This record gives sequence, structure tokens and C-alpha cells, in this order.
Amino acid sequence: MEIEKKDIRSLSKEQLRDFFVANNDKAFRGNQVYEWLWSKGAHSFEDMTNVSKQTRTMLETHFVINHIKVDTMQRSEDGTVKNAVRLHDGLVVESVLIPTNTRTTACVSSQVGCSLDCNFCATARLKRMRNLEPAEIYDQVIAIDKESRLYYNHPLSNIVFMGMGEPLMNYNNVLKAIEMITSQEGLGMSPKRIMVSTSGVPKMIKKLADDDVKFKLAVSLHSAIDEVRARIMPFSANFPLAELRESLEYWYRKTKSKISYEYVVWKGINDNKEAVDALVKFCKYVPCKVNLIEYNPIDDGEFQQASEESINAYIKALEATGIVVKVRRSRGKDIDAACGQLANKEA
Repeated sequence: MEIEKKDIRSLSKEQLRDFFVANNDKAFRGNQVYEWLWSKGAHSFEDMTNVSKQTRTMLETHFVINHIKVDTMQRSEDGTVKNAVRLHDGLVVESVLIPTNTRTTACVSSQVGCSLDCNFCATARLKRMRNLEPAEIYDQVIAIDKESRLYYNHPLSNIVFMGMGEPLMNYNNVLKAIEMITSQEGLGMSPKRIMVSTSGVPKMIKKLADDDVKFKLAVSLHSAIDEVRARIMPFSANFPLAELRESLEYWYRKTKSKISYEYVVWKGINDNKEAVDALVKFCKYVPCKVNLIEYNPIDDGEFQQASEESINAYIKALEATGIVVKVRRSRGKDIDAACGQLANKEA
């Protein structure tokens, strides 16, 4: 019976060095191969041109490189690029390149499907099939960095974990991917240019603070009234706002890093004065900013974009108390994209 080969990128540099020593080769060979795998993004062992044919054959015998493949790529009229990314087992996730005048942002997925049940989200209609491996997350970033250089003549500048899945439900793999993205042996990107967006899991937010992460945190809030939030995001009934508030206060005490609240305003759901007042009150607990997000309806159901008048009521109330607020318009509408749609999930 054929033994299933291990993905070589699941090995640390030290483990690679040990592998070569155990196979009567020099330890430094592990350094060479590690560089090919990460900073050079080799898709196959044949790409490793400064490694002997004999060594490449040995690697082929023991390992695979489970690289992602960009199955289809769509470019929007506004410059947004949406990738359908096929994984080694045939499953598909999405990632998005969002350009502005000053930067390009990668919106990446962390799970195939999602284990949460946000009623407004297309991804939530897919059951969670599995977590993405660190290398699969990293590969999405590499692919978008290449697209950024190709279409916009500069490297990727920012990353948001706002695609498919709840990042904090794939905690270890997300942190390992970020460690590689920020490592000088990987992309060398500053953690300050990375934002992880969560639907709000208090225990895991505290763990982030305890682990002294350096990236930014966003919370998909959508209502500061428990009953309304539970209607929008049923799982949140297990995580009352009082618990979420406590975890965010803990985060800020430990990290001194502001929170970003992602907030969609829907017609007939959270477009009233009570909802506005509740958000203003919640924003006073921890230094924060608010992103009001334009909604891309996924059907003709109960979740529909609120009026400009309702959004302006939020802006006026928040700004009156000194809270920074921005309105984020949906991107890539003509290609059914993207972080407009993805962001409605986790942005």
C-alpha cells in the first residue's frame, strides 16, 4: 500500500535540516530547500536548481508540495481581482485583490466554508469542510502579490483575513501563516499591515492578547444590542456583548491596539435610533474606529441595504462623539466579488 506523502512545507527549518542529516546529507541543504519553499515559492522540487538531481529525487520520494492553483481569475471594472483558488484536494476558496490609489490589499480565506451561521453571509451557507493549512493561506497572499506587481506595478501592501471562514476557529494555522508572511524568510511584511477579522469569540480574542500578536484586530459587530445581533449572527447568542466587551477591554489593556468594528446597516434591522445609540455607547468602552459597510445582497431575503439617510445618521452620531468612522463601498460588483461580498462576512 502506498504511503501518503507529507507536505514538505509542514516541516520547520530545523526539521528539514534533521531530515537531511538523517539521510546522510549536510544540514545546510535544509536551509536551501526551506528558502526555495518559502521566499522563492517553488511549486515543485524540479524548480530547486541549486539542489542536485539526486537530492530532488529523494525529496520527491518522501514529500509533496501541496501548492494552490488559481483556477479562475476575474477582473472587475473597478480593478478588483477575484481568485477562485483550488486546493490540492479539489476544494475551492476565494481570495481577492482590492486596489486603491495608494495601496493594494489581499483579502484571504482561512477555512473552506464556515462553521458559523451568520444569516447575511453566502459563505455561511456552505458547511465548514476543513481548516486551511498555513501554506495554503500563505499561497493566497503570494498569488495576490504577483497580481499586484503585474497589474499595479508594486508589491502587495496590506492583508485582511476577511474571506471565507472564521480565522479564530483556525487559530494555530492562521498565526503560523502570519508568522511566515512577516518573517524575513517569507514575505517580510510588517504585521501592522495585517488585519485579522473575527465575528467575535471572546476566549480567542483574549488568547490573541496573551500571545502578544502584533497585527490589527477587527470585529464583525453589526449590532450592539444582543437580541438584534443574535438575529443577524445566531451563534453570537453564546457570546453576549458583555463578554465580547470584556475580551476587547482585555485586548486593549494588553496590546494598546485600537479595535476596528465592521458594521453593515440593513433596512428594518439596525437602521433605527436605538441601534445607533447602542453602537455609540459600545464604542466608548475601547478606543476604536468604525467601518460602515455597503451590503451586497445575496438574495431577495430580509437582509437588504439600508438607505443613505440611515447610514448618515450613524456617521453623524459617531462623529459627534469623536469616533472615527468610514464608509466602505462594495467592490467588484460586476464580478460578484469580493471583499465586498467577502467583507460582508468577516470585514
